[in-house]
Amino acid sequence: MDSRRDELMSVRQVLDELGGVSRRTFYRWRELGCGPAAFKLPNGELREWRSDFTTWLRQLEAAA
Repeated sequence: MDSRRDELMSVRQVLDELGGVSRRTFYRWRELGCGPAAFKLPNGELREWRSDFTTWLRQLEAAA
C-alpha cells in the first residue's frame, strides 16, 4: 500500500473490519503474539497501520 495513503486504525475499526471479533479476543491475540501489529499512543490507546493490518490478514489467508 502507498505509505502516503496509509491510515491509522483504532481497535474499534479493526474489530469492525474483522466483523464480530470481540475486544477480548483481540487483546488475547496480542498477548499470544498472533494478532496484528499495533503500537500504543502516548495516551495509552492502540493504533495499527492499515497496511500492517492488511498484511496480517493476507498472511492468515495464505496459512489457511
